[in-house]
Amino acid sequence: MSYRDLSGQSYKAFVPPFIAETTYQPSGQATALAEESAIAIARFDERYGEHLAPFSTLLLRSESAASSRIENLTASARNLGEAELGATDKANAAQVVRNVKTMETALAADDNMDSESVLRMHEALMAGTPDQDVSGQWRRQQVWIGSSVVSPIGATYIAPAHERVPELMEDVMAYARRSDIPVMVQAAIAHAQFETIHPFTDGNGRTGRALMHAMLKRRGTASRVTVPVSSGLLANVQGYHDALTAFREGEPDVIIALCAEASFLAIDNGTMLAADVAAIAESWKSKIVARKDAAVWKVLDLLARQPVVNALSLQEKVGLDYRRAKRAMDDLEAAGIVVGVNKFKQGRFWRAPDMLKALDAFADRAGRRVAP
Repeated sequence: MSYRDLSGQSYKAFVPPFIAETTYQPSGQATALAEESAIAIARFDERYGEHLAPFSTLLLRSESAASSRIENLTASARNLGEAELGATDKANAAQVVRNVKTMETALAADDNMDSESVLRMHEALMAGTPDQDVSGQWRRQQVWIGSSVVSPIGATYIAPAHERVPELMEDVMAYARRSDIPVMVQAAIAHAQFETIHPFTDGNGRTGRALMHAMLKRRGTASRVTVPVSSGLLANVQGYHDALTAFREGEPDVIIALCAEASFLAIDNGTMLAADVAAIAESWKSKIVARKDAAVWKVLDLLARQPVVNALSLQEKVGLDYRRAKRAMDDLEAAGIVVGVNKFKQGRFWRAPDMLKALDAFADRAGRRVAP
């Protein structure tokens, strides 16, 4: 398409309603699904957040990776772990690491739940990217989905005019702070409204899904672990996009039901990951013979949360100097628990293959499509 092709044509940006004071009531079926999913999330949070210490960190990373995968950004657990330690040879992994930071920022901001907290989430996501000069800022241009990069004419969706973004974001965040709405109904509608506003030039999907988790935490539904809802949405990405379209056409029930169903899928997948993590951690203990106060036990605890480590992370997170760290890692290599590799200019990295395999299996299960 060229500029000449567009001569004399026009477009109309979407004008969403304000929702801060809405009295919308979902259908009985959507309400029941939302309530069931909220109960399931709370039970999952209580079961694994309290009794499986490393699990919350692994779930946070897994949810960040799944949310990125919806945007076609994929990274193996190994590449993600190495990128967290500063490796720069895998661009996608570096972007997923930034999404982890976004999730952490979102969960830390759950008490505020205001526009400024959303800007901080986006700033964490876009730091170090070509668009970092507009990170943490509402967009100042028209954006659209589909058609071409030249013009919004013929686009699938044309977001509201950028002048309206600040007012719309104040409105949706006021809705997100309410406490008189069933939590999954609220999270789904706030997320769909956020995506409708499309407040940034890039990173809207990942930031909007992080916002859902901040809301679940704020309401006390998931206060210990991050339920990987995005891994459930991955099972039917087209259905997710269709649900957002239905929301814009005045049918919120579709996105409410889809988020509820995604939560059930995510909990099933997360439960399998929890079982794998517990089994791996137990198998590690059977392979090591050492004093109770030996450094190797501290390293094993770290590996259960962070399956790729280096000397710096062992020093910062476990307090081991180079000599003690090397001795512990030599023991773990001999036991077959870790594999060491020298990274050019970045020193030696150690990875725990069994834990990385479990995380990749979680990602593979998340990507399996379900029947419509």
